Amino acid sequence: MVQQGIKVDELEASHFVLVHGGGFGAWCWYKTVALLEEAGFTVDAVNLTGSGPGLSDSNNIYSLAQYVKPLTDVIDKLGQENKVILVGHDLGGACISYAMEQYPLKISKAVFVAATMPFNGQSALDLLSQTTDSENLMQKAYIFLYADGKENPATSIDLDKDISRELLFNRSSTRDKALAAVSMRSIPFGPAVEKLTLSEENYGSITRLYIKTLEDHAIPASQQEAMVQSNPPQQVFQIKGSDHAPFFSKPQALHRILVQISQIR
Repeated sequence: MVQQGIKVDELEASHFVLVHGGGFGAWCWYKTVALLEEAGFTVDAVNLTGSGPGLSDSNNIYSLAQYVKPLTDVIDKLGQENKVILVGHDLGGACISYAMEQYPLKISKAVFVAATMPFNGQSALDLLSQTTDSENLMQKAYIFLYADGKENPATSIDLDKDISRELLFNRSSTRDKALAAVSMRSIPFGPAVEKLTLSEENYGSITRLYIKTLEDHAIPASQQEAMVQSNPPQQVFQIKGSDHAPFFSKPQALHRILVQISQIR
């Protein structure tokens, strides 16, 4: 960072809050956390409700408000003058969108990494269901769970471990695939289908940036581009050779982009 001439304490915001995608947890950001902290940034990687090592049952999480509470808790604790850079991956894009609407004055920028980027009235599943070349593989990976009985809506989604290795981690190392295999948890269904209320005054007032992952089998680059075109952010970056998990497959490239984004005013 010194060689690059960047003074972290002079940035508009030097505090990153990293929000994982569906089934993941704070653990997935371990390389990104290390790189950002080594560069002098403050970093929080949150475990959304029902994710990571917590005891919450994914089948009992019915709303985005429940799901994102660990994220909103972090933002609530910020000092009055403190702002953060939110980074959301996958379903985490809908989660940071929810937070953007609630806390427009606390968020400097919002970064969507291979993420759902909804506009008003859309849900994460609305966007994820618009699959293109990966449609069959994605549908085969979903295992719907019905903790409230088959006569009621699904309560959570599991991902088939064998299929997800190709779907999510086609460019990731064997070690990171093994970490994911023992760490991933069910995805709460309610938050994925909840339609967001997003206003121009709040959500629309925050600088949005999108990072495309070009070798992504879960949300292909063409599908990411469709989201960008329908809800244009201020700037788009891309990571060549990255699967759906750039924090595993291309951590240095992701880090460089995040540092670059921190300097945008």
